[in-house]
Amino acid sequence: MFNSIRGIITEKTGDSLHIETGGVEWDIAVPATDMDRLPPEGEEGRVFVWLYHREDQMKLYGFASDVQRATFLELLRVEGIGPKGALKILGGIGQEELERALEAEDLGRLEAVPGLGKKTAQKMILALRGKLTRVSAATQKAAPYGELAEALAGMGYDRRAAADALAKAEAALPRGLSEAEKEKALFKQAIMYLSGL
Repeated sequence: MFNSIRGIITEKTGDSLHIETGGVEWDIAVPATDMDRLPPEGEEGRVFVWLYHREDQMKLYGFASDVQRATFLELLRVEGIGPKGALKILGGIGQEELERALEAEDLGRLEAVPGLGKKTAQKMILALRGKLTRVSAATQKAAPYGELAEALAGMGYDRRAAADALAKAEAALPRGLSEAEKEKALFKQAIMYLSGL
């Protein structure tokens, strides 16, 4: 439904970020580790988001990168970890350190994360060992088209459809183009695919 929100960051308090875009100010829960990576108040920023929706509650969770969001979603698959718990875990340990701790089965490091007990840490190791590094690699692999896909999304196209169109356009590119020519051709061809031309 939502991929990201871009706008002016109006306030950062605790784990809550306020960002204004198009006359609407969004209240987004963000891990402490990501809060530091986002621009300061008064500057434009982009937050990757996930919407939590139940009958009695709607809440936006935000992240500085799509890798962090993917990790958050993987944490939600672990029995006993909900959105608040996943946010707290990500706020207490960096992405790379979390991946290392899971790969090394380092219970001590995981238990040192505020709010994370031994049983939940063991469940995380069983459920996520090896997965987060694959998630990071897959997300980074999709990044070559990131800026172009973002530009197309800014024009109103669906971001996933834009990335697919860019991949399709690259397959049809002639050889021997410079990087600037390649980028321009990719953008033009992707718009044609997205427009059904």
